[in-house]
Amino acid sequence: MLIQLVQIKVQPGHRDAFLRAFRLNWEGTRTEPGNIRFDLLCDPEDENSFSVYEMFRDEAALDAHRATEHFRKCIELIDPIMAERRSKRFFLPVMVEGAAADRG
Repeated sequence: MLIQLVQIKVQPGHRDAFLRAFRLNWEGTRTEPGNIRFDLLCDPEDENSFSVYEMFRDEAALDAHRATEHFRKCIELIDPIMAERRSKRFFLPVMVEGAAADRG
């Protein structure tokens, strides 16, 4: 199992356009066979700052996700309205419901 946390900062005035574009990715990703969880979160102190919490079966599933039309279309639409470059961090599950992750 692979967890990815992506930070996205959108330019002021483009929040609604971002949400419309991201919905394409959200809806498509949740139907992918290798996707376990895919959530968009908003910072309560900054309506233009988002985190994407993604959980995939493995790295191959994440690679397959990046090759989908819904992912590529979303990136095409949001890249011009981002205030900062997306940042990504990867995690391995330790205590996650449904994950066989006893690593300690």
